[in-house]
Amino acid sequence: MLRDKNLIPLSHQHQHALALCVRIERAFASGSMNTREWQDEITVLFDGEIRYHFESEQQVLFPAARNLPPQQAKTAPAGDPGVGLDALVDELLIEHGLIRRYVERARKYDLIATDLQMFAATLSMHVRKEERQLFEEMQRQMGPEQMEALGEALDRYFEGSGMPGASCALRKPTL
Repeated sequence: MLRDKNLIPLSHQHQHALALCVRIERAFASGSMNTREWQDEITVLFDGEIRYHFESEQQVLFPAARNLPPQQAKTAPAGDPGVGLDALVDELLIEHGLIRRYVERARKYDLIATDLQMFAATLSMHVRKEERQLFEEMQRQMGPEQMEALGEALDRYFEGSGMPGASCALRKPTL
């Protein structure tokens, strides 16, 4: 599914995180991994972007996802109340905590090469889960007005977040 314009800023940040993961994996595979430099890069990206990305999801995106009505699976028995996005959001919050713990270890230069590889795998899996499950389901369930309101709320968050630089371009206004 084509990504809705209101989620594109978050998807761009996901691309930055995935690029870091690919680069870590390539360094690991080549055998030329300088763990100290990678830990510095992880903390810089976290402090400059990922931290704000997580906060925007926790303050804006996840509450919106939790407010969507449960959807009944095609194979569910009659009368089944359906499944909402609560379980998925709970998983994503746990993963935010796990990624934060990796970053805190990176700040202390406490990660070895295999830890960096696990960090990259964890972050990559997390991003893909958000893109393929959360974003897709939200786009499927939310109407254009709801998506626009979500985009406006994300814009307000990023405008007031104190995030350095322009690592999260706001949505493009509709002409």
